[in-house]
Amino acid sequence: MKYLVLGSGMMGGAVAYDLATHNPSDEIQLADINIAQAKTAAKAIGDNVRPLRVDVNNTRELIAAMAGSAVVVSAVSYSVNHQISRAAIEAGAHMVDLGGNTEIVQKQLGHDAEAKAKGITIIPNSGLAPGLINILAMYGSKEFDTLDSIFLRVGGLPIHPRPPLYYQIVFSVEGLINEYVEQAEVIQDGKLEHIDPMSGLEDIQFPEPFGVLESFNTSGGLSLMTHILEGKVKNLDYKTIRYKGHCEKFKTLLDLGFATAEPMMVGGSVKTNREFFADLLRKKLDYGDKDAVLARATITGQRQGAEKTLVYEFIDYYDEPSRMTAMMRTTAFPTSIIAQMVARGTITDRGVLLPELCVPGDVMIEELGKRNIRIRKRITESWN
Repeated sequence: MKYLVLGSGMMGGAVAYDLATHNPSDEIQLADINIAQAKTAAKAIGDNVRPLRVDVNNTRELIAAMAGSAVVVSAVSYSVNHQISRAAIEAGAHMVDLGGNTEIVQKQLGHDAEAKAKGITIIPNSGLAPGLINILAMYGSKEFDTLDSIFLRVGGLPIHPRPPLYYQIVFSVEGLINEYVEQAEVIQDGKLEHIDPMSGLEDIQFPEPFGVLESFNTSGGLSLMTHILEGKVKNLDYKTIRYKGHCEKFKTLLDLGFATAEPMMVGGSVKTNREFFADLLRKKLDYGDKDAVLARATITGQRQGAEKTLVYEFIDYYDEPSRMTAMMRTTAFPTSIIAQMVARGTITDRGVLLPELCVPGDVMIEELGKRNIRIRKRITESWN
């Protein structure tokens, strides 16, 4: 069996690592437009990983690379996932991607009928958030007769936070800014609403050494869950977890216009405020500390006349043996697991499918446990 991974960066390399580790007899092709980077990454992973040069913007080249692949995994920018989906349909290859942009996912869903006609499965949004946390929430919701609320909380944090922002870059700077400036879609009191990002600041507690942290509304984490659950749940929201004090300080920078599209002169060239800000964040917040990912899905509702609360929660840390960040593990491993579910026939539905609607939560939890990502489940009930 052959897998094709597009993108040999941190996430693509972690996907290829997981596929190679759990499928030693299969061929893993690790593709990138930068063949030198692909070769370096492939060599570091193992003998069953083969580097390949592919330009995802060259449709013919992309389709040719997909030929014979059981599943294609896109670990490149979300901006090209729509065109990669169309290429996968034409090539007759299943596809899974990290997702991260709701508009792109909606475009992909528009090809559902074509994918079904070709017998192809395409699953966007298969990373961490949206992705794993949404899968856990929908899986847990099946234990309820009626739902009251679903609250999702996720954050990637440095182990040793440094002032003033107590944060380090663990994924795309552009993605971080998007989460902080775009409107968040939620369900409040049964109504779908759009609310300001970085609002709804609240305390959240985790075991030491983290203790009391903060969480606040950000965009993108729910993706299309608001539309899936509209009319079925009273309250649904997603908040990002950070060390206390981060929200107020970062929001002050945004209020001062640091992320606007206004042009400015920088060293003889024109950049927008946002581009300049992104450059500054890369320089100041990429200090290479070991990281952790904290996640919690809290679901409340009724089951057989009882009020019930179900919580799925995990904390994952930088992995010393593989030198892999917690963000890489918790984003790339779920994506790899979903690709393997498709390849092995665990997922048999065809078309363009959202992971929270097609990925079996129990299998995901079991597979992550094999990778030392331990998801804990807590239940409390009170009978009327």
